[in-house]
Amino acid sequence: MSGSRLARTLVGVLMGTALGIVELVFLWVAWPARLIASTRPAADRGLARLMALERARLATWLAHDTASAGGGYGFLTARATLGVAAGCGLAAGLFLSGLLLFGGLWAIATGEGESVPVNLPGVKLITDSGVVGLTTAGLLLALIVIGTVAVGAAERRLADRFLGPGRQELMRRRIAELTTTRSGIVRAVDDERRRIERDLHDGVQQRGVALAMLLGRAQHSAAPARIGELVAQAYAESRQLLDELRSVAWRIYPTALDELGLHAALAGVAERSSVPVTVHYGLADRPVSEVETALYFVAREAITNAIKHAGAHDVLVMLTEDERTVSVSISDDGKGGADPSGGGLSGLARRILALDGGFTVDSPQGGPTKIAAMLPKEVPCG
Repeated sequence: MSGSRLARTLVGVLMGTALGIVELVFLWVAWPARLIASTRPAADRGLARLMALERARLATWLAHDTASAGGGYGFLTARATLGVAAGCGLAAGLFLSGLLLFGGLWAIATGEGESVPVNLPGVKLITDSGVVGLTTAGLLLALIVIGTVAVGAAERRLADRFLGPGRQELMRRRIAELTTTRSGIVRAVDDERRRIERDLHDGVQQRGVALAMLLGRAQHSAAPARIGELVAQAYAESRQLLDELRSVAWRIYPTALDELGLHAALAGVAERSSVPVTVHYGLADRPVSEVETALYFVAREAITNAIKHAGAHDVLVMLTEDERTVSVSISDDGKGGADPSGGGLSGLARRILALDGGFTVDSPQGGPTKIAAMLPKEVPCG
């Protein structure tokens, strides 16, 4: 900590002592006054003025610009008690160290100091009382510095508890959150690319190879009946290949989401599902593109997991909104046990967090499973 900041903290703590005395007197008067209806407004005005002084002191001397205008009698009680106790201790320490410092300098300057034996284990020293005074004053000043830093930190922590974190702390948290979500979304994109590669390799590519083999056998066959049979198999394989390609394209990004909106895209997922999927769409307007895309992928991934892993027989998708947020929840009657740290769900969580949303997974063993995401209607600008 720099010298100027330490000095400001010391001034802030000592000012807090004087203000704490005023606050304690006010609390002794205000508590009974609030029991009388006619004097309650005056007590509340006094509380507001003292809270304004506290916020100004915290911002000016302790570098804690509170983001909230809250606070009350509980904060004043704790703050005044801490301020008076700590300030009195620091003031006493400063007074005592000043006496020791002055006495030590006077003894050295005038030569009136007395010899003081110092016996340590294995060591015997003879020193001067002035040196002892200066050494003791230095140690006491070091303790005052440590105490001042500790009291300042306690004051800021108390303000965090009752008034909310300061703007600097909020900025620090926001930067840390953005750093985390940025790296998280990069991992989510990489995971999604790996899944697409697996889908293409295990599905589309294998069917393409099978189709090429069928056509090759038909080309080299001499029997017309056998050729017709192989061509029919190749036609069936090509239909399945097109279905696989369409399915992969939908998993990457459905064109219906841009062209027709979220309701139509989820209806398409429901139509392609092998189990009944009911969609209750309660949104008055289309969300912004980023939010709409995130809602779609949450619903689609949850439906896929319910069918593939949970053995569900029925899936319910509900989309709701309020003034500030839109939400999607997906419930199924499967066997539960979904792992939030798994690749698919953790990727969705990172996507939602990157948009300042919330993501929850409730999936006890035996089911049912409920996956929910809540997103702000307005996309955060960073």
